Amino acid sequence: MIKTSIRFFNNVPVRSVWDEETSRWWLCAVDIIESLSLSSAPRKYWNTLKSRNDQLSSICRQLKLTAKDGKKYLTDVINDDGLNFLIAVLPNKKTDAFIKWIKAKGTSIDEQSKTNAYELFESGIIKDFEVGTINGLRQIHAYLFGGLYDFAGQIRKLNIAKGGFAFASVGFLDETLSSIEKMPEDTVEQIVKKYVEMNVAHPFMEGNGRTTRIWLDLILKKNLSKCVDWSKIDKTEYLNAMKLSVVDYSDILALITNALTDEIDDREIFMKGIDYSYYYEEEN
Repeated sequence: MIKTSIRFFNNVPVRSVWDEETSRWWLCAVDIIESLSLSSAPRKYWNTLKSRNDQLSSICRQLKLTAKDGKKYLTDVINDDGLNFLIAVLPNKKTDAFIKWIKAKGTSIDEQSKTNAYELFESGIIKDFEVGTINGLRQIHAYLFGGLYDFAGQIRKLNIAKGGFAFASVGFLDETLSSIEKMPEDTVEQIVKKYVEMNVAHPFMEGNGRTTRIWLDLILKKNLSKCVDWSKIDKTEYLNAMKLSVVDYSDILALITNALTDEIDDREIFMKGIDYSYYYEEEN
């Protein structure tokens, strides 16, 4: 299976692919060009750059990556060494920030928990988790954030708020979670409503969104043989829909319904879901 990953720089997806032969991650060259806003036609810019710098052609290689049309194509990719050379020939003030961003991969709590999320699929452990229950939600949270937060997998004991909105009071949280657990899961609408209610409850001090999106996919998979292709849901539209869902969940229901896929065991769908889920949590 091809291992791929997506990270976002300037809100532009930068795809990368793991090459077993070299044991290295390779970055999509055109995505780098686009993320640095060098051209409205990044592919043409990259080809012109290659034609003017013979060394670029020699240090890049072609590996398969999934394009916007969902198909896999051989794509020009570069490793860290090639990236250093590419950055050196690019006339752009954002290159320093890009290099800093690339080097920070794997060091933050988010990046480390993202690696844990990948391992949920790779290890097969996720198949042993309870589905649709509070304990199942705690299992996911504990796996994502174990060793990173001392409260990993633990229901919060403090009241929290975000953007002026207060989540469920700890005085009623156990009762609230018990009620949510019992909500029906027979239709997409019922499942999304349960997901929205869990978001309003916000049972953990941190990491609620990343945890509940995996929880939602497991419920959809078990009951409807569906999951969400999160790459089809725009970040801004998702965040706005979730804010509105407190009073009206129709927008988030529409977004999720339109992004459903029956490719429930597809590794790339799951991994893209993790990539986009973590992207939703990044501050603009």
